[in-house]
Amino acid sequence: MDTEIPSDTEIPSDTETPKGIEVDGVTSWFREHVPSAQGPLSFSLIPGGHSNLTYRVRDAEDSLWILRRPPLGQVLASAHDMSREHSIISALAGTAVPVPRTPGLCTDESVNGAPFYVMEFVEGTVLRSRKDAETLTIDQRRNAGESLVDVMATIHAVDVDAVGLGDLGKKEDYIARQLKRWYGQYQKSDSQVEGGLGLGGIDRAHQKLVSLIPPQQRSGIVHGDYRLDNCIISESGEVSAVLDWEICTLGDPMADVGLLWVYWTDPDEEALIPQASPTAIDGFGTKVELIERYAASSDLDLSNLDYYKAFGYWKLACIIAGVYARYAGGAMGDVPKDQVDGFRSMLDALTDHIEVSLGELG
Repeated sequence: MDTEIPSDTEIPSDTETPKGIEVDGVTSWFREHVPSAQGPLSFSLIPGGHSNLTYRVRDAEDSLWILRRPPLGQVLASAHDMSREHSIISALAGTAVPVPRTPGLCTDESVNGAPFYVMEFVEGTVLRSRKDAETLTIDQRRNAGESLVDVMATIHAVDVDAVGLGDLGKKEDYIARQLKRWYGQYQKSDSQVEGGLGLGGIDRAHQKLVSLIPPQQRSGIVHGDYRLDNCIISESGEVSAVLDWEICTLGDPMADVGLLWVYWTDPDEEALIPQASPTAIDGFGTKVELIERYAASSDLDLSNLDYYKAFGYWKLACIIAGVYARYAGGAMGDVPKDQVDGFRSMLDALTDHIEVSLGELG
């Protein structure tokens, strides 16, 4: 089920500049906030993301930066807060969590039609497909999987008050808040599609998950979408930067652990979504091995992991529902019909998997 553009491809546009970039406004902003940039600037849309848009910015001396902005058109505002994402990355820059440096944030929509922020370009590889993963050696793949888990544990160990993120969100009752939030987002997405999405399984799963919420052991940073292709992998196989912090908040770190399980595909499994396909080749280790590695460095009790797996499948289905609604509605620009249909297939497969996962909870 290949619905992705190859990760080493930059999406062309009908003109020299892709949609979503106002060259004059952004160039003026760079002149003031990134004085090292030498004009003229050129821009290219980086594929792979299905929420906020990511552009590569190149100056006259071939220096590179990354610009992030919300999708085109009408979107669910709370899911695309540039100021929030920028503040999280900036706060983590002084910790052991690998994140890019952030030169600045622009909230003046007259500059580019929407808020945006700029971060440094980090060298490395984003593993979005089996083809990407096959460029690594067995040792590099092993390092990538282990580093992914180690960095997740590092994120969960951050003292949020010490780094200025203590007011990022409520610390308690995380799962209950997430169930309410994502169900609300799903309902909005459902209303954006003519005739609705027709996914009663998400409604039934919501009711069961609400009734079975386990006690929250402690509070910490929850990335919210932690997976291999949301990281940049160095030449040695280490995670050199964690990306896509747009839905990060405070709460139950076990949610990240369960979602990583959902995103990880063992060699004998079929990936539910394309982003989960790279780990199905030799070298990455299995889901059980990754969980055992996390358990060895964490003080969390993982006995309720099955619940967090089920929650992960349900949350991912809600996210994909939003992506599908945006693509079908044209908010992400011109997208081939087969790619839109691919998201619908993913959504149907995830909904089926939720039923199985919930059945295992009893």
